[in-house]
Amino acid sequence: MTASREARAQPEIPRIVTSRVDIADAYRLEVYEQTGGYRALRKALGMRPSDVKEEVRAASLLGRGGAGFPAGVKWGFCPEGVWPRYLVVNGDESEPGTYKDRLLMERDPHQLIEGVLITAYATGCAQAFIYVRGEMALAQERVASALNEAYEAGYVGRNILGTDFSCDVVMHWGAGAYIVGEETALIESLEGNRGMPRLKPPFFPAANGLYGRPTIVNNVETLSNVPWIVLHGSESYAALGAAASKGTRMFAVSGHVVRPGVFEVEFGTTTFRDLIMGADFAQGLRPGRSLKAFIPGGASAPWFGPDHLDLPLEKSAVDQAGSMLGSGAVVVMDDTTDVVRACLRIVRFFARESCGKCTPCREGTAWLESILARIVEGHGRVADLDLLLDVADNISPGLTWPPKQTTICPLGPSAVQPVVSALRMFPDEFRRYLGRPAVLMPRRKQGAGFAKVAEVSHAD
Repeated sequence: MTASREARAQPEIPRIVTSRVDIADAYRLEVYEQTGGYRALRKALGMRPSDVKEEVRAASLLGRGGAGFPAGVKWGFCPEGVWPRYLVVNGDESEPGTYKDRLLMERDPHQLIEGVLITAYATGCAQAFIYVRGEMALAQERVASALNEAYEAGYVGRNILGTDFSCDVVMHWGAGAYIVGEETALIESLEGNRGMPRLKPPFFPAANGLYGRPTIVNNVETLSNVPWIVLHGSESYAALGAAASKGTRMFAVSGHVVRPGVFEVEFGTTTFRDLIMGADFAQGLRPGRSLKAFIPGGASAPWFGPDHLDLPLEKSAVDQAGSMLGSGAVVVMDDTTDVVRACLRIVRFFARESCGKCTPCREGTAWLESILARIVEGHGRVADLDLLLDVADNISPGLTWPPKQTTICPLGPSAVQPVVSALRMFPDEFRRYLGRPAVLMPRRKQGAGFAKVAEVSHAD
């Protein structure tokens, strides 16, 4: 056993999905079986598929990919009697600050595979695809090796464990595009096309997904919960957490904290203060610093301030407070943070990752980046603050939460959130930039290193 700083949990609750991440070689089949692995699959195969589906539905397992939709309900959306149907695992975890699924794929890939097989059995899928982010080389290697072991041991393939159930599992890796984290863009990529989102309707995956067939798309953490639920029962799972957020959930904490890392917490009862300040988790801010703001659910979520620290990590509570738990990435900013530059950094990410299919996103995110860069470089104008909001409003009308959108997928509105949050919470920091002389800003030239821009005096 080796200690890990990357996954911690409250000592008084069971570790449902991270129970093996501290074991150095838990990715090997032998160790997985020694620690109870594939017992849930054996149990599930002795049940009727409909009973397995009902067990997961009764557990109220919410999807862990961002939308938070109940997994058991989602499994029931496939039309009756339409075959073949597919299961797709979304392992393209790409949002800044998000790295919890990578941990599960690298440290405990058999747990994911077991969850995939149980889900495929419950939903009648004879083929499943695990789509791993292109940059996650170790996760790809571990998942591929685990699949080979599982095939050889008879857990995957034809007549699994001597039953009539057969299922093939294919691992596929992306090419590094953030947009394929959106389920229809991921399906496009799986089909060999450029990763771009599809219109809904008609392309709701449950009815018209991969190769035009019914398709269930679930997140890595979501499916990693399934073996525990089947083995221990939905009542044990639902006994943990809050009324509308059952079980446990993983959060990746980064930024200005003493101990950044991935933490598994009881869902809905733990607060942001516990997670950020707690001795069992991130252990607070750097010495001598105070909290300025934090992003509660990935770069696409509206920001919170210190007055939101006591909110529970519960979907409905965070939704009502005007943000979301999203991808489970909590980014902490202390009082040394330049929020205008932080805002520019996030918007630049979304502008670079826009697939270009929708005009408001393609043009709007680029304009947001250009205006913010102009302000940071000292060439900003007073009118730029209204211009930022005007461009944002053309991407996400009304600048409300939940966001409205003029785009097929949420990437465009995602770029709006840091702009609106920073301007509403820290307008004076933007105004101070407008009164500064221009500064030297390193810029990356295409095909070259960094070059400095000549200093120019500010003229408003």
